[in-house]
Amino acid sequence: MKNKNYILSLDQGTTSSRSLLIDESGNICASSQKEFRQIFPQPGWVEHDPAEIWSTQLNTARDVLRSAGIDAGEVAGIGITNQRETTIIWDRETGKPLCNAIVWQDRRTADYSDELKRTREGEIQGKTGLIPDAYFSATKIKWILENIPGAKEKVRAGQLAFGTVDSWLIWNLTGGNAHATDVTNASRTMLYNIHELAWDDELLDIFNIPRSILPEVRSCSEVYGETAPEIFGAPIPICGVAGDQQAALFGQMCTKRGMLKNTYGTGCFLMMNTGDKPVLSKNRLLSTIAWVYDGSPVYALEGSIFIGGAVVQWLRDGLKLIRSSSDVEVLAAEVVDNGGVYLVPAFAGLGAPHWDPRARGAIIGITRGTNSGHIARAALESIAFQVKDVLDAMIADAGIEPPELRVDGGASANNLLMQFQADIAGINVIRPRVFETTAMGAAFFAGLAVGFWKNVQEIEELFEIDGVFKPAKDFNNTKLLSEWRRAVERARDWAI
Repeated sequence: MKNKNYILSLDQGTTSSRSLLIDESGNICASSQKEFRQIFPQPGWVEHDPAEIWSTQLNTARDVLRSAGIDAGEVAGIGITNQRETTIIWDRETGKPLCNAIVWQDRRTADYSDELKRTREGEIQGKTGLIPDAYFSATKIKWILENIPGAKEKVRAGQLAFGTVDSWLIWNLTGGNAHATDVTNASRTMLYNIHELAWDDELLDIFNIPRSILPEVRSCSEVYGETAPEIFGAPIPICGVAGDQQAALFGQMCTKRGMLKNTYGTGCFLMMNTGDKPVLSKNRLLSTIAWVYDGSPVYALEGSIFIGGAVVQWLRDGLKLIRSSSDVEVLAAEVVDNGGVYLVPAFAGLGAPHWDPRARGAIIGITRGTNSGHIARAALESIAFQVKDVLDAMIADAGIEPPELRVDGGASANNLLMQFQADIAGINVIRPRVFETTAMGAAFFAGLAVGFWKNVQEIEELFEIDGVFKPAKDFNNTKLLSEWRRAVERARDWAI
């Protein structure tokens, strides 16, 4: 019998699939990443090919085992973390998706969501902690069932299965033997009652979604099933699942009430641990389940920012101001300030705390003296400004002054951005040694389920700090914030 020395963490994101092999000291022993296509059939529509999601995730998992020179027998368990809300419906008999996955960024159901805001917002928020929006899975499920040929007949026959990306991966990894999700992903569908920890029949009626297509809901840390033997050569238990932002909160060891983290990924996601009771927001934030791993739920407040690091990708791919994303810091550092330029990256509308699907991107304050450095700096600052707006709303809702802001995600490597974040928010910014906190969170949940780690205290001892960014004592953020908020108002309600 070989020693079970590793956890395999599958991190399925919006633009790529990654796999990491993690040892008991929290070291990343091997990693692999593959990007996949972003599909834009119409303005405001964003899709992924579910087959590509599965193939890229599977290939990266096989890659890390091969590159580390180990076999399945040395892996104690698999943790899964995923882009949330992205919606896939497939045929239970064939395993084939009905259509492309509708991605969380997709806005095709914005009009219907606006109608729900007017007529059912209080009811939906009271049950789910969510504000009705095209962001969440329920309106996407409804759209697929009503618009894809043959869907109505198949759902009546009980042939269809819905899942967020975690469910799709679990289904394929187990050879169709498990149709399951965890509480964190379920809590992002707008169909799950976060107080009762159950699918809600009244919500299902609102969206006309049959219970038969829904996955079984499990905790974040338990054995969901085993991989089919042919996948990796031997079965491996799937034993940890959490949506990406909840996984990052746990990976950052924000285990006490009032602790919070921000993930700087494609979007930005600020999340605060609010303890054993949900806080229903008065400032248009989301109340969600942070995790369940010991039988008791922990709740969180979350502010979702749709465009974070993606604004840097736009500078690279759209404007071609930079060759690689890492070049943005050098370009932005060529100027001492933003020169009065503000970039509002509302490319997919505005998320929290505005929730304006009709907002559109804007660059304001351009003069003849504006250069590419000012645009780059304004792009980076826009990320920090959005985080500050959400942080203020979160503090007001929770009544908690957080001790610090823990950060992760690709853009957290940008020192200029991290220092500006500390300055504009007036809070210490803590960057961990290991950036891959999303994958680490999923691995920790998986390891706890199979005894790889004995308890949370043992995991907390693994947390190491890479850098601390402290607010400059002479920094005055009043004018910057005022002008930023004027710019946001000009970008709002633009699309007809």
